[in-house]
Amino acid sequence: MSQRIHSGVTSECLTERSDFLCLNLPGAEASVASDPSCHIPMKTLDQKLANIHADPHGAKDFIIADAKDADMAFGVTAPGPQRGSCRHGYNESEGCWKTLEDYRRQIREVITQGIVDIVLVSASNLEQLAMREKLFANSAITPAARANDTSDIWAVRGGKYPTHHPSRSFRTATLSHIKYGRLEDNQHKPFIGADLGLYSITFTNDIDWDYKALQDFNQFRLEAEQANFRYFLEVFNPNVDPGIPNEKVGAFLNDHIVRCLAGVTSVGRPVFLKIPYNGPGPLEELVSYDPHLVVGILGGSAGTTLDAFQLIHDAKKYGARVALFGRKINLSEHPLAFIEFLRRVVDEEVTPTEAVKAYHGVLQQLGIKPQRHLRSDLVLTTNKMSYK
Repeated sequence: MSQRIHSGVTSECLTERSDFLCLNLPGAEASVASDPSCHIPMKTLDQKLANIHADPHGAKDFIIADAKDADMAFGVTAPGPQRGSCRHGYNESEGCWKTLEDYRRQIREVITQGIVDIVLVSASNLEQLAMREKLFANSAITPAARANDTSDIWAVRGGKYPTHHPSRSFRTATLSHIKYGRLEDNQHKPFIGADLGLYSITFTNDIDWDYKALQDFNQFRLEAEQANFRYFLEVFNPNVDPGIPNEKVGAFLNDHIVRCLAGVTSVGRPVFLKIPYNGPGPLEELVSYDPHLVVGILGGSAGTTLDAFQLIHDAKKYGARVALFGRKINLSEHPLAFIEFLRRVVDEEVTPTEAVKAYHGVLQQLGIKPQRHLRSDLVLTTNKMSYK
């Protein structure tokens, strides 16, 4: 078996995975499709979820998702800033941003790398990458699409939606378009896009908007069951002042999650949760309440490299089984190496601090200037868990 080294750094890189031994990484000449000894692997997400439910207290499996759905939140700025020369129209007050094709190229590289278990994208990028390019066909990675876009993620420049108004539910994509790219009456046909989506809900302690959000969630679940569509549930902290002390927000969130799912039978329950990390206490409380309610944490704002590695370390330590990072990966200097170290941290091969130092070593080896000096990147900062 090949020695495990930094993915994406050389063409000889091979990440050791017993359930997917034929995966080629960036720069490798051979492809899965051209190698007759390779088989289409079981999706790692499905295998890990099966392991977790079979042994909730003993399974060591941990799921990592790359959330590349930021175009449904930020618009033009979603791919991140364009460093160096600007290849297209430049606005001095706004800066220069990568293009849609830049964004898709980043997603293709993550899929080819094969370390994450899920890649979450918008329906339009799913159509291109899954339906047209068929990049997930021979991959152990599960594709997923954002199935709704609530107003608290409308993080457009100049917008006040995420911070000034209670979250309102809204859905751009339809389940049929996520599965097939078009309206389709026969939902039992094999899908060509994805059968997994993210559904988001934000409770704000406002009776009218929370009531409406729950009505819409109920309607979504009914449609999902009819469409043979799976989902994971994203629950944000209130995006406006909920009128309770900050230290009560974790309990507020936990109670809402358990309460809104108590009336949902197994066929309509989420495959896992995506929630903010509100500290060890609230996370342990939710995990211990129901070990079959698989809890995942979201990454929040970019922060330092130690912020990311420490967050995924602490989340696993206190019971989380999933981490979904978007900006932390996308805005890093080298996303593929960053993902590699996220995996090494949760696999307990390195500590968060060791991972930061090793990551900077990779950047130096590749001649990439870090955004922060090592000393600054080894500092924990306040991690924002919202879109603004």
